[in-house]
Amino acid sequence: MLRGREREQAELRALTDRALDGQGAALLLRGQPGVGKTALVDSVVDSAGETLTVLRTRGVESEAPLPFAALHRLLRPVLSHLDGVPAPQAEALRTAFGETGDGVPDRHLVYLATLNLLSEVSADRPVLAVADDAHWLDDASAAALLFTARRLEGEPVALLFAVRDDETGAFDVRDLPVLELTGVDGQAADALIADRSGTPVAAQVRAELRAATGGNPLGLLELTGALNAEQLAGRERLPERLPLTAGVEQAFLERYRRLPDETRTLLLVAAADDTGRTATVLRAAEALGAGIGDLDRAERSELVRVDDDAVTLRHPLVRSAIYGAATTSARHRVHRALADALAGTPQEDRRAWHLAAAAEGPDEEVVTALVQAAERAQARGGHEAAAAAWHRAAELTLDPAARAERLHHAAVSSWSAGRALETDRIVRAALVDADDPVLRVELLVLQGQVEWNTGSLDDGYRIVCRAAAAAAAYDVERARVLAVLASALASFGARAGDAPDPATITPAPTAADGPEQVVAAALIEGFTAVSRDDWSTAARALRRAWDTPLGPGAPPLLRSNLAIATLHLGDDERAIDLHDLQLQQARDAGAITMIEHALTRGAVFRIATGAWSEATTAAQEALLLDRNLGLDELVTFPLAELALVAALRGEGRAPQVFEELEAALAERPPRGAITGIVSGLTHWAAARQPDVPPATALHHLEQIDLPVARWLSALDRVETAVRADRRDLAEAWLAELHAFAEGTDMAWAWAVVHHGRAVLGDDVEHNLLRALEWHERSPRRPARARTQLALGEHLRRTRRRTDARPPLRAALDAFEELGATSWAERARQELRASGETARRGDRLVPTGLTAQESQIAGLVRQGLSNKDVAARLYISPRTVDFHLRNVFSKLEITSRTELAALPDESLST
Repeated sequence: MLRGREREQAELRALTDRALDGQGAALLLRGQPGVGKTALVDSVVDSAGETLTVLRTRGVESEAPLPFAALHRLLRPVLSHLDGVPAPQAEALRTAFGETGDGVPDRHLVYLATLNLLSEVSADRPVLAVADDAHWLDDASAAALLFTARRLEGEPVALLFAVRDDETGAFDVRDLPVLELTGVDGQAADALIADRSGTPVAAQVRAELRAATGGNPLGLLELTGALNAEQLAGRERLPERLPLTAGVEQAFLERYRRLPDETRTLLLVAAADDTGRTATVLRAAEALGAGIGDLDRAERSELVRVDDDAVTLRHPLVRSAIYGAATTSARHRVHRALADALAGTPQEDRRAWHLAAAAEGPDEEVVTALVQAAERAQARGGHEAAAAAWHRAAELTLDPAARAERLHHAAVSSWSAGRALETDRIVRAALVDADDPVLRVELLVLQGQVEWNTGSLDDGYRIVCRAAAAAAAYDVERARVLAVLASALASFGARAGDAPDPATITPAPTAADGPEQVVAAALIEGFTAVSRDDWSTAARALRRAWDTPLGPGAPPLLRSNLAIATLHLGDDERAIDLHDLQLQQARDAGAITMIEHALTRGAVFRIATGAWSEATTAAQEALLLDRNLGLDELVTFPLAELALVAALRGEGRAPQVFEELEAALAERPPRGAITGIVSGLTHWAAARQPDVPPATALHHLEQIDLPVARWLSALDRVETAVRADRRDLAEAWLAELHAFAEGTDMAWAWAVVHHGRAVLGDDVEHNLLRALEWHERSPRRPARARTQLALGEHLRRTRRRTDARPPLRAALDAFEELGATSWAERARQELRASGETARRGDRLVPTGLTAQESQIAGLVRQGLSNKDVAARLYISPRTVDFHLRNVFSKLEITSRTELAALPDESLST
């Protein structure tokens, strides 16, 4: 019976009731050690057992280096349901659990498999999944369970975590609902004291115990049990007060010290063990002189429980008390005995870590075991565990060259786990020992990658330039590819005065060097010219790179930079083709970050060409991917694109979308290579907000530094400068664009140059007509429609109303097709002023669809099944079904056929 926990039990019942109602939820139970978290968990498990499928696991502190260990324990009883999970996900989960070895699994597929396996199991019966001591979950298991916990909407699944309030480990509890567990009230505390003492306890003693423990149930029980009869009766002073945790640990330790030496040895083995298996503990204990009789004595002491083949310490504080009190030599002996007990078993990873804990210095046997453990962890996608094993192996390695190599492996694994600061620290340590030039280059590249992604673009550029220069001494081809990377960073604004110039690091390739090196050299030349505003050289070089065919074995970095280069010239059609190809290849490979990359970059060009619905779809998918997979550092890019499209269309919700972007920027400002483009799109969107005064809009447009963003917003920049009475600025910006147009001969650029000249009053009609001629060679429909509108307005104002109508009609048609309501209304008013009765266009009626509902509806309209949509968005099929039912309700339809027949505008959020 639980004392004083009626409120908490009611909240836990509400959690399981939500699962029974098909409304999944997660809850974090948090409190100090001994406050009764496990007892509460036991109570909900007992009560739920008749109506829910209960799955349970526990974090074990010593299991941190064992990837997916806790998740495997949780899901092992239901792995037979994996046949109902999409094959790529099921295979990834099996590989993570070491059941197959077919390549390193994508971590996100493992996470999604966890969610979908629980969803599949819940189809038969609602599920309660419990993770006790979640602060000690291995990192991979914690990530998978947190991913699942945040995606239970519409699932008959409840997920309950219990954590200590003084430890979090890798367990990120942000945005999870929390039930704080504090001490019990006075009445319940007195009842616990009576339960433990079995004899009357003086009122002042009860009061002191309540004060000393704060009502902590374990503290009350253990401290009461440590008192003698005279102390309980109040006739003898109580021991000096200790902090709660220390006091409870001391009570456990005193009980431990009263036991025989052999029994204490067995308990130390149990405290150091992480298998919980009686056979393993006994084998190790017997090697140290203890035996089965000592296990019986340990059980009678109530410091351990023995159930069948499981040995469980009564409480984590028992483990910390016993292990913490042991001498270093005693710990070494125990870990060595455990390692020997695990020899020849499937528990080779555990054995490796016991050997490491027993090591007193460099030891090749231990290093070999750790290296093998690291390789197994890597093969299962356990990047955190692999990093830990490689790092510990390096610590036990005497030879500096071998140590540097192992630290490099640790750094690569750490970066794969998303641990930027740890990666940087490991790389710096490795560089101290690394003499091999090839290894030093790879370490520098990794360090630069960390820097340009999470820190300073300039520092990342400097480091990559150093790496390329170092590689040139032994591998010119490798150096040239790295110089491509460095020059690409420079083209997006990276600068470092003390870095070697990427253009001078390697000589020009010869005809014998092959197409890959020709493309690399052309990209270096083109990117370098971009960074110097030498647009004619940039255009020639980049077109030469695009026109040179590459073989299937070309380095991925070359292919990705061919696509990136299209940004600089605004080569829209080529850009869309290359990014769509990149997207398809990334989908086929399940490469999540490259999917996100291709979606966001491709959306930029769709914004330029007026494929705004497609751009919105791509940005929404990227945003949902980022949020569903916890890639918080990337969300500002798709949010900026969505805010810009909403502003360009003149949607009523544009200010709300922009506010969401501003909040994301405040929380996670963009870093590295995307900083310039995100900043440019954001300022452009800010300038296009409704009712923004020209001076304010101009202030935002002046903040756009990256040429790519300046070209995209060029027409708005010139028009806004004129409206703000800054003709000087408009002329300067137009001169800058004219230089770009002359150098690149891009049709869209010439069109904007002529339109800009008309805005400045220079031979208005002639320049607008010339702009339209150039527009015919460009796919940028919004800019063409704006020029048609400007021409119609000019003709009407010069009293040529009949001539004004054709361009105004064309502009109105284009704006309505684009969904640009504010521009369409302006064209409609001009048509009326020209004497033509303009039809009233159907205004977009907000449907109230959320972003996720709109995205799901769009994918279903493409013919994707619920399972296909779920795989695309990294959610479960049941969640897709849940949102799709909401879509049908809001749109007042009843079938997928009706949904497919609706116009795109019907999915407006």
